[in-house]
Amino acid sequence: MADPAYFSLRKMLLDEITPVVMVLPTPLVEQRCQKNGLSFVQMLTPFSVFNNIDVPVRTASDQPYRLQKFKLRMFYASDIRQPNIEVTKKRLEQVIADAGNNEDSELYLDPSSLEARSTSSEPEFVPTWFQHFNKELVRSVSFSDHEAFDHPVACLLVVSSNDEDPISKFVDLFNKNQLPPLLNDGAMDPKIPKYYVLVHDNQDGSPERATKILAEMRNTFGSNDCRLLCINSSQGQLVDHQPNPWDPYGSNASPGQHLGCLLNNEDMDELRNFVRDLSSKDIIPNMEQRIRVLNQQVSATRKGFRNQIKNLWWRKGKEDTPEVQSVNMYTFNSIESQIRVLGDYAFMLRDYELALSNYRLLSTDYKLDKAWKRYAGVQEMMGLTYFMLNQSKKDAEYCMENAFTTYLRIGTSGKGNATRCGLWWVEMLKTSSQYKDAAGVYFRISGEVMEPLHSAVMLEQASYCYLLAKPSMLRKYGFHLILSGDLYNKCDQIKHAIRAYRNALSVFKGTTWSHIHDHVHYQIGKWYAFLGRFDVAMKHMLEILACSHQSNATQELFMRDFFQILEKTGKTYNISRLQLPIVNISSLSIVSEDHRTYGSPAAVSVKESVWQSLEEEMVPSLSNAKTTWLDLQSKLLPTKLKQSNVCVAGEALKVEISFRNPLQLSIPIYNVTLMCEYSENETPPDANSSSSVNQGDEDGKKATGRESNSDTSLFTLSKVDITLEGGETTVAQLSVIPRKEGLLRVTGVSWKLSDSMVGFYTFDPDLITKKLSKQKRKAKQNANKLEFLVIKSLPRLEGAINNLPSTVYAGNLHRLSLELRNSSEIPVKNLKMKISHPRFLNIGNPEVLDVNFPSCLEKKQSYAHKDADFDVTKQSETVFHFPKDVVINNGTPFLLPLWFRAATPGNVSLYLTIYYEIEDKSTTMRYRTLRTNHMLEVLPSLDVSFFINPSSSRLQEYVVRMDIINRTSLRNFKLHQLSSVGNEWKISLIESLNHIFPSGILVPGQALTCFLKLKNVKTSETDTETDVWLGDVSNEAVFDTQRAPLVNFHHYERLHQKTAHQENQSTVDFMLISRMEESENVPSDVPTPPQIFSHHACHCSVSTKRPIWWLLDGPRVNHYSFSNSFCETKLKMTIHNSSSFVASVRINTFDSPPGGSPSGNKIGWHDMSTPPSLDDATGGRKLLESVPPFIWSGSSTTRVKLEPNATTEISLLVTTFAPGTYDLSNYTLNWNLLDSSDSEEKEGVCYGRPFYLTILGEE
Repeated sequence: MADPAYFSLRKMLLDEITPVVMVLPTPLVEQRCQKNGLSFVQMLTPFSVFNNIDVPVRTASDQPYRLQKFKLRMFYASDIRQPNIEVTKKRLEQVIADAGNNEDSELYLDPSSLEARSTSSEPEFVPTWFQHFNKELVRSVSFSDHEAFDHPVACLLVVSSNDEDPISKFVDLFNKNQLPPLLNDGAMDPKIPKYYVLVHDNQDGSPERATKILAEMRNTFGSNDCRLLCINSSQGQLVDHQPNPWDPYGSNASPGQHLGCLLNNEDMDELRNFVRDLSSKDIIPNMEQRIRVLNQQVSATRKGFRNQIKNLWWRKGKEDTPEVQSVNMYTFNSIESQIRVLGDYAFMLRDYELALSNYRLLSTDYKLDKAWKRYAGVQEMMGLTYFMLNQSKKDAEYCMENAFTTYLRIGTSGKGNATRCGLWWVEMLKTSSQYKDAAGVYFRISGEVMEPLHSAVMLEQASYCYLLAKPSMLRKYGFHLILSGDLYNKCDQIKHAIRAYRNALSVFKGTTWSHIHDHVHYQIGKWYAFLGRFDVAMKHMLEILACSHQSNATQELFMRDFFQILEKTGKTYNISRLQLPIVNISSLSIVSEDHRTYGSPAAVSVKESVWQSLEEEMVPSLSNAKTTWLDLQSKLLPTKLKQSNVCVAGEALKVEISFRNPLQLSIPIYNVTLMCEYSENETPPDANSSSSVNQGDEDGKKATGRESNSDTSLFTLSKVDITLEGGETTVAQLSVIPRKEGLLRVTGVSWKLSDSMVGFYTFDPDLITKKLSKQKRKAKQNANKLEFLVIKSLPRLEGAINNLPSTVYAGNLHRLSLELRNSSEIPVKNLKMKISHPRFLNIGNPEVLDVNFPSCLEKKQSYAHKDADFDVTKQSETVFHFPKDVVINNGTPFLLPLWFRAATPGNVSLYLTIYYEIEDKSTTMRYRTLRTNHMLEVLPSLDVSFFINPSSSRLQEYVVRMDIINRTSLRNFKLHQLSSVGNEWKISLIESLNHIFPSGILVPGQALTCFLKLKNVKTSETDTETDVWLGDVSNEAVFDTQRAPLVNFHHYERLHQKTAHQENQSTVDFMLISRMEESENVPSDVPTPPQIFSHHACHCSVSTKRPIWWLLDGPRVNHYSFSNSFCETKLKMTIHNSSSFVASVRINTFDSPPGGSPSGNKIGWHDMSTPPSLDDATGGRKLLESVPPFIWSGSSTTRVKLEPNATTEISLLVTTFAPGTYDLSNYTLNWNLLDSSDSEEKEGVCYGRPFYLTILGEE
């Protein structure tokens, strides 16, 4: 037969379902055995297990086989009873507690990885004490009345040779008062084989007395059933057995006592032979004989067709009876009990076929009798028998399932047996690698039949089954570990709870299951703190700081316990990448000023390309190929420092990094500062001097800026305190100022969460992106972005625009000043400046700083200061060069006037860069630039628009409609003047503004429309009437629009408003000047008057869709006597070509209106009460209802050719035959543009305008 101990379940069954021997010793026997620290049963136990007993056995059908592995279980008679529930519970708790204490050292080691566990065999990572615990659970339901494998198969009566009257002692030992309840209650056959053992202590005397007593025993009880056992043969010297056979079984020996110290090798051999002979010569043969006898009885009474019918008839009608509860119904002599004994004996002697046949027979009887506990027990043994036969795995699992559910259905009395059945079922499933199903059984055991502590052990075992499943079920593994740990915690088994939770961490690490991740770390931290291991507790509490997903109450709980544990540690922790607050490394911005300096933090955030576009005409390195300080630097520096970034000693290296509070709570952080390293021996040489570092010092001088006592002579660190509200992100502005030349490295940032908790974040240079220019980036592709070469101190120019408003209305004009300071003793020279938006800023002359504003703009003072300001129209529009004699020295500010005008509404960024050179020739850096950025909010003020139409009564004259709307919500405007820029156009009001706009103040939301006359005078004289006064006081001075800064701003407005198609058109520019009035509702932060506004409308076209203009002129009233002849009237038509092409014009005259019907008109005088019609909006005309007769006397068709912008005159003659009023509009002008582009209209027809001629007769 195959070795059944190969699998773990088979090993367990060979240990637990084996013959039981009842032992009844006298007290003197126990005393002699206790000399060795052992009881009599303990002394025999190591020799009761046989791996090769080799005993021949025959089955009931006389088939021979040999037993190889065999075991006897020896119990005192007092122990053969069902265990007490409370005692069993305490013993199991002690097993668990001892296991926790034994594994105490493992609680502080990192658990093995999931990969290692899932690929290893089960015993490598499953706690070894699980097997011991499971065995104790199985033994907790021993000696049940419905099972026979725990019934003793033999009884040992043990008497000492020193007992008085040993024979009587043997008789008295088998007293009913000392027998187990199973024997007294009739559940077990009291006629069990008895064996009489005489124990002789060789230290108490010679063996002759023992030999004599043995002879007397054999005469009384029979020679085959009596034994002599001699012990304690060691004389004077204690025996130390290595290995000690009693160690695995435990004992009640006192600490330090050697087990079996008086038993020599002869005693050991005698004990071994005693148990072997008892097993092979007595117990096994007696069991074999008992099987034969019982099998014959069962065959005679229950087997065969007749006996089966008889049994069924006898049990008929028992389906309606309640479950059998009485033990007396199935006494030891009942056929059911004998069948059970037969099956269990056959199982213990490995005759599994015989055992299975009897279990099947018995299962039907118990089911019919509704003896459910006995039925479940038989089903359990059937499942185990199927397993031992290695047959029908499906039947085995079915029987175990049936037994388990039946035990549960019984109630409390069956829970213990259900647990044992479940444990055996689990091992059965593990044997076939059905770990998933095994985990399910563990879970059922824990939930239905167990105490909370026992359930914790079952859940933990279930978790390991999920891990061993193929594929591994990691989520269930972690989930069951958490359930197990929670139950351990409720049962005060903290160490086991820690172990379960720590093993679960490997599942949740790196997942998005943040809530359970926080729960696990929080509980582990609290439990370690409870055990006094605060250092390990802090490690786990640090993992839950950034719990943004938790509720406000949970976050408060976490933080309170965190600081409590931190306080109990009594240590100061320096934690790398502390999660509170969270450092946003992507927001890291490092600003080092080399030749580029910045006037404000806003200037740093501007793209480098913007500054390059401004500086390309000023900076030598960008405008020519000459040698620059960058090239010079690469020649002077050591090779290993050529790739370094550069900063200047004494100037702050600024770092901005954002901190985010992931919690909903407010948290303060203290002493936020940079971490820096400084190496002085890396100092580069100057251009004309040697290095200041002592080259003989090989190590040089180094300092680290993370410690609070860092050397301030090398660099100075700023420290800030920040309070972060819930969910807030704050940018910390930090700086380090190097004091000496050398190499500075920014290694990270540190902060204090409390006095005992310091967090720091070390920057990874490969992940940092520093703002470098494109040229520098190419030159420093391999540079460490956090490493800076510190060069010696240089002058640094600081600049500010005084009184520059942050909020202003569109068109507002201010006079400002640019103030430049140099704090260094080294002067700077050759200054140049460029402005990004000349529409907003213009440069003034330093001579006008003391001139009053706005009176300096008036015409009465214009000639005195005509050349005071710079006229940008006559100078470069790109770079402004400061006067050559301007040198800015230490402590002396330089002021430069600026003119500011808010050109357009919206948010505007003004960029201004200043280039300056350093007079000190010894520095490697020869020039620097100052970059400033100013943010403005420009609010809408006045919307001004112009519409120009040609005059119908005058050539080269136009009617201008000006529309003004006040777009502000609070401010009033007073109109000052309207000017046509230049000397080509004369402008005047058609109607006085006082008539249509008497108040003179434009309130918020108000609109104004007025009409003006515009005439092209084509003169360069300065006294042309180009200005129109719009105010209500005529004695106020008019502003001079021909001088700076108005003319400069207008120049840039013309450039801005210019479009391509306006290049060849005739245009006019307007400038509206107004003042802002005071208002009671104006907020205090809005600038107050007096303020001047200028609004510019450029390139207003005076051309129309029709390129041909004409004017018919002549007498309007004529007196004539028709008695002599008809009346002839001479007229003149002036034609002008306003296009840029040659025009061909044909004039056609008609005696009647073209397209009209002469017969429909009346002859003679007509009613003048209805005024004649004028040209309609489309350029056509409406005919009068009656037209007196007249004719055109000259040629009916005249053709002329006009050059571009040319004018000609044509004479016409009209003849009338009667007095009356005549409409001379019946003519057309057909025009055609020669050589015009396809995109323009090339030809067209113009209809005559109404011209009324009145003829009065003379008497």
